[in-house]
Amino acid sequence: MKNGHCFAAFSRDGAALARKLAVVFGGDVWVPSKICDSGDREITGQLCEWAGKAFASYSALVFVSACGIAVRAIAPHIKGKDIDPAVIVLDERGRHVISLLSGHIGGANALAESIAGITGGRAIITTATDVCKITAIDEWAVKHNCAIENLSAVKKVSAAALEGGEIGVAVTEELCDAPWPVTLWLRPRSIVLGVGCKRDTSFEKLAEAFNLFMEESSVSPLSIVALASIDIKKSETGIIKLAENLGVRFSTFSAGELEAVPGHFTASERVAAVTGVDNVCERAAVLESGGFLLRGKTVYDGITFALAKARSDR
Repeated sequence: MKNGHCFAAFSRDGAALARKLAVVFGGDVWVPSKICDSGDREITGQLCEWAGKAFASYSALVFVSACGIAVRAIAPHIKGKDIDPAVIVLDERGRHVISLLSGHIGGANALAESIAGITGGRAIITTATDVCKITAIDEWAVKHNCAIENLSAVKKVSAAALEGGEIGVAVTEELCDAPWPVTLWLRPRSIVLGVGCKRDTSFEKLAEAFNLFMEESSVSPLSIVALASIDIKKSETGIIKLAENLGVRFSTFSAGELEAVPGHFTASERVAAVTGVDNVCERAAVLESGGFLLRGKTVYDGITFALAKARSDR
């Protein structure tokens, strides 16, 4: 999972500015060996090769350099707006701070504005919705913690908004029929999946049961924000891989913590004898979400699932 900021510079003045920004925003400073200072990380080999590794590791790349350097470095690694990190380019005086890639979903536009506020420069934003002072739906989705289900519809919806036409955006966890001919589906990340299973249950078996469970629940898998279980399952490789496959965290709790969760849950003497608490999946889902049970315990051949939804005011 990508994390943090990367600041790259290729001159002494640029490196000085990169270090200043790294202090403010957090992150790593990467420079060539000839200007490497204590705390810096060294760029070795071909710049394009380095950029590929940075693309996979960081959520934002900030080049204190000419645009040409940044463009040539990142060009082979660009895949899509839902995958690429934010890329910013600014001159070594900080006068022009350009949002180059992933302006909305990646947050490059907002980061460019923030950097310009530090350097006293001007943020250069070229996305049409921002220029026309119209809310960008993909940026709105990120700010409101929603997953975009059909990214191809973003362009159509944004184009309609720019032209003053009608747009169709559905913000819901529920799987249902599209209400408009072109519907952009935004899935709020507000659902926690509670999990219980027999020891060494395979990822493949868990994934198959999960897909069936979500379909039966009429809930989009994109709305899952976390998996939750009891702490004796914290090393269960099948659950860990399921969480990784969904790109979400996996939280575990002690039997005592689960037992203390208020509410009415589906009790099982057998589960209590094994784990020390009468229900794992429901209690874990509610505890992790801080909300309420959406779908109760459902059993699939040694696997139990439950869904809980976080409260909107949390």
